[in-house]
Amino acid sequence: MFRKILIANRGEIACRVIRTAARLGIVTVAVYSEADASARHVALADEAWPIGPPPARESYLAIANILDAARRAGADAIHPGYGFLSENADFAEACAEVGIVFIGPPPASIRAMGSKAEAKALMEEAGVPLVPGYHGAAEDDATLAAAAAAVGYPVLIKAAAGGGGRGMRIVERPEELEAALAGARRESLAAFGSDLLLIEKYLAHARHIEIQIFADGHGSLVSLFERDCSIQRRYQKIVEEAPAPGLDPALRKAMEKAAIAAASAVGYVGAGTVEFLVAGTDFYFMEMNTRLQVEHAVTEMITGQDLVEWQIRVAAGEKLPRGAGDLGIRGHAIEARLYAEDPAHDFLPSIGRLLHLREPRRSAEVRVESGVREGDAIGTEYDAMIAKLIVWGEDREAALGRLAAALCEWEIVGIETNLSLLDAIVSQPEFVAADYDTGFINHHRARLLPPASPVLPAAEEHVVLAAAALAVLRDEERAMADAAARSTDPFSPWAFADAWRMNGAGYQDLSFSRNEEIIALRAFALPDGAWRLAFAGTSVRAAASEDAEEMMLRVDGIVHRLFVIRRDADLVVIRRGGRARVRNHVLTRLDPLAAPAGEAAGSERLVAPIPARITRVLVKPGDAVQKGATLIVLEAMKMELTLAAPRAGTIDRIPFASGEMVEEGAELVRFSPEVPC
Repeated sequence: MFRKILIANRGEIACRVIRTAARLGIVTVAVYSEADASARHVALADEAWPIGPPPARESYLAIANILDAARRAGADAIHPGYGFLSENADFAEACAEVGIVFIGPPPASIRAMGSKAEAKALMEEAGVPLVPGYHGAAEDDATLAAAAAAVGYPVLIKAAAGGGGRGMRIVERPEELEAALAGARRESLAAFGSDLLLIEKYLAHARHIEIQIFADGHGSLVSLFERDCSIQRRYQKIVEEAPAPGLDPALRKAMEKAAIAAASAVGYVGAGTVEFLVAGTDFYFMEMNTRLQVEHAVTEMITGQDLVEWQIRVAAGEKLPRGAGDLGIRGHAIEARLYAEDPAHDFLPSIGRLLHLREPRRSAEVRVESGVREGDAIGTEYDAMIAKLIVWGEDREAALGRLAAALCEWEIVGIETNLSLLDAIVSQPEFVAADYDTGFINHHRARLLPPASPVLPAAEEHVVLAAAALAVLRDEERAMADAAARSTDPFSPWAFADAWRMNGAGYQDLSFSRNEEIIALRAFALPDGAWRLAFAGTSVRAAASEDAEEMMLRVDGIVHRLFVIRRDADLVVIRRGGRARVRNHVLTRLDPLAAPAGEAAGSERLVAPIPARITRVLVKPGDAVQKGATLIVLEAMKMELTLAAPRAGTIDRIPFASGEMVEEGAELVRFSPEVPC
């Protein structure tokens, strides 16, 4: 067994590996970029070493920097996690050259399966069924266009050198191919250092099912059953479950046989996943991932095995902890991935600081794999996934119930996330009935993705406004009480915020804004300490008690549990319990004495939605463009963002060039003002 392991990764997977290594009595070494100096994985490890600036190419992808840290720390082995260098054969070889064990498959296996094109050719020779497509050596546009025509539209463009949805594009028509190829090449090059592509027939109603395999250096190779990973957005998985619901046992056996044949063909050792598309009773090889998968935890939950421990033991030369006859499926497990993104705005990555974070309660049936803590900053340098929730149940129905309950406990303020989307997926009748495929989110988009400014039911609206109003009123009461305590005349009538008036009922007027809507509210203090709140032609009676953990709010006799975050003039009201579609409600208190805000620049400017790097500028000053024309391409959180013209007009100014970093709100394009006739 190893004495000391360096984890060449970050985030939740680094924390996950550290946990198992610590249980085995192995000293752990974290590495970190300048952006991660205060990250959770750095705090959890026994020691941590800096490896460079924030850009991944200068830190987490810098082989020399990582090996230098491993050598100086005296590490026996390196665990690569997933992503970054986990499927880099050069890195595995470099580890061997300096006498450090790479906890992963042999370099030859990584190379054989690392190129999707080469892997498909190898699988074709082994008789494993393939999705119709092109994976030849020629990469020019004309060859790929001819291949797409031969396969038949729609087609799927894929990066040959990596996965995770990077460099993937669905192309419906021939005229869309050229632009899609260019975008896929850019994204693939940025993510994997290679712009090689392949073409496949796009199977619109297929399921994405993968087989977890494991092999040791003593000739044993087993399957740890399958996972269904069909719930995806932007070609990336967001919900996975094991075993695959409704999968025919004969089909499972055939897929396991094909997966083992695929691994055997490359002399595989370690953890690996063979991915298939399943359409009806047919299945097709997609790729083999020569690493631990993000969704490995659902397999652990149904088998009772720690796959990271298996990786470590196999890399140390031990035999597999269990043979095929010792493995079985127990119950059902589901994983949901939490991403820093805004589903209501086409999954635009979100950045910011985690002002409030409350995770689901952990138990034997509920796991939370997280790489963040309250107060951490989410930037644009790395992947948008920040945590995973994994639940187990005696059957799928029990697992779904636990997942729904655990999602309701998750609270996060400071960034946009896909939490409401996950909650909506779990409650959809089609998902509950396991009637889904890889197009599930697009098929049910209207139900799954609420509008950016949803209309709340009246009862919900009353609770949210009452919580915000009472939070403000209670803050004012505390401020006045503190001032009175410090005053030489603590009994002065000016030291009370009870809205008392000499003539007529005392009241206080409050105003809030929400999504450009102004909400006026009048609060009347009642003798028993409660308030009557009047707004929008109605009124409610409300009272609240609040501590550091939560607010107990009583509205017209009904008690609600909430939490209210204050940040400057903003209040974030979080509904607790139940299945509210919107849980975070942001209201801004308006100062009646403040000057009116200036008029927005509107469509005369195109600004950066988040901090990002400009990868391509497609226009120049003087160009006339139509509304919707692509102007600039950005890259953030390993994703490519295309910005289009908000209106027709003439380009007046472009302040930045390709390759430059821009901050959120930076003006990227200014249009010439329209001259009246």
